This record gives sequence, structure tokens and C-alpha cells, in this order.
Amino acid sequence: MSETVSSREFNQNISRAKKAAEEHPVIITDRGKPSHVLMTYEHYNRLTAPRGSIVDSLGMQGGEDIEFEPARLPSGKLRIPDLF
Repeated sequence: MSETVSSREFNQNISRAKKAAEEHPVIITDRGKPSHVLMTYEHYNRLTAPRGSIVDSLGMQGGEDIEFEPARLPSGKLRIPDLF
């Protein structure tokens, strides 16, 4: 959810826009087109926080205790696709 305000409305009532940004991002438009987004610094930090790599995520440290035994395919059901 977000709210949209014109740059004129924003300039006339900055405190209202800041209060709204506590709940959700506020999109500020200039001549009817989105130009800026106002959000709390906490929200900004969550969006820009460094994330681990997918390799780290798939590594599942501590996952060696997970038992996994995939079902076997019935013989004759496996076929090699024709790629040409």
C-alpha cells in the first residue's frame, strides 16, 4: 500500500507526508508523474540491507541432519528429450 501526493501538496504539508510515511511509502509526483518516494529511514535500511548470496542460502548450514530420500522413477518412464 502507498499514498500519492503532488509535489505542491507535499510542500504545503510536509508533516502530514512524514506521518503517512510512518505507515507506508509516500509517492511524490511532479506534473503527474512519480518522481520521489518518502519512507522512514528504518524502511530504507530494510530495503538496502545486504543479503547473503544464493549459494550461502542454499548451503543450509546445519541442514546435514535433514533426511531426504527422493522417490525413484519407475523404469521406462525416463526419456531423453530431443533437443534438435
